[in-house]
Amino acid sequence: MNLSLEYLIREPKVKTDKNPLLLLLHGYGSNEQDLFSFATELPDEYYVISARAPYDLQYGSYAWYAINFDADQNKFSDNDQARKSRDLIARFIDELTQNYPIDATNITLLGFSQGTILSYAVALSYPEKVQRVVALSGYINEEILVENYKNNDFSKLQIFASHGTVDQVVPYVWSKKAPDFLNKLNIPNVFKDYPVGHGVAPQNFFDLKSWLENTKSS
Repeated sequence: MNLSLEYLIREPKVKTDKNPLLLLLHGYGSNEQDLFSFATELPDEYYVISARAPYDLQYGSYAWYAINFDADQNKFSDNDQARKSRDLIARFIDELTQNYPIDATNITLLGFSQGTILSYAVALSYPEKVQRVVALSGYINEEILVENYKNNDFSKLQIFASHGTVDQVVPYVWSKKAPDFLNKLNIPNVFKDYPVGHGVAPQNFFDLKSWLENTKSS
């Protein structure tokens, strides 16, 4: 099957006519194996698919977009590449629903770090494709959302966001802006923090699983 992105798949343990999808989007410099290590712990009814980002950094590392540094070591994102990845993920979702018996009205994005930034971008730009986002250790970059995104229908979108309070990679304060941003769009959201760095604490994983169980599509 020749789809837009390389991926790993865990099929649902209990199959119905259409099963929900949990699409995992890894962080900068990682690959599809990373979040897929969670797959056995995720709810049985989901297709769990972990996508590989398109930009090859060599040695098994990939990115959704480049992060560059100037002469003063300030880092900045390649937003053009990020927007291309946003649309690539949106197309990949369509391809998955066409090639697997996936319920197109029950799709969750679970991202970590750069994968979270892209998860927000896809969901806020194309909310008709995504019903839930689990946003781990990332933030909303408004510059990579589609124009006029505020006119979108967000009535079926829900967000779970979390962050480590001592994260040295993505500042906690960036992530903490998400609830206000989402509230202004009337998007139901939960924000939790944990006394950890740039990673997923056991309690965080427990909380996101609980949230997934409690926000299943009717």
